[in-house]
Amino acid sequence: MRILHTMLRVGDLDRSLRFYCDVLGLELLRRKDYPEGRFTLAFVGADDEASSAVIELTHNWGRDRYELGDGYGHVAIGVDDIHATCERIRAAGGRITREPGPMKHGTTVIAFLEDPDGYKIELIEERSRGGS
Repeated sequence: MRILHTMLRVGDLDRSLRFYCDVLGLELLRRKDYPEGRFTLAFVGADDEASSAVIELTHNWGRDRYELGDGYGHVAIGVDDIHATCERIRAAGGRITREPGPMKHGTTVIAFLEDPDGYKIELIEERSRGGS
């Protein structure tokens, strides 16, 4: 058993794809329109779906925003150099909402940013993950 994907509903698919691909650096793996259902699915990831979990961006035609609610937390992405990654994201127009630093009550180095729909994304520096 393995996790295949996390689905996020987005208000503007092209805007979200620019963020996830151009700002975050993920790759558009596949995209398909479903005219009968009036929605489009786009899958983005850092690796092939056969070997890695990905993010499914779902755009329901005619709907341009969603309430995030208070149950959603964040999507976490592991990175090699969190400071360089944050600088690259900032230079590409991304908004860092928590600068890189150790997590509260731990030593793992994290940072947070938000996508255009307000979904939170946590960056975790892989080399600092020591179980905290």
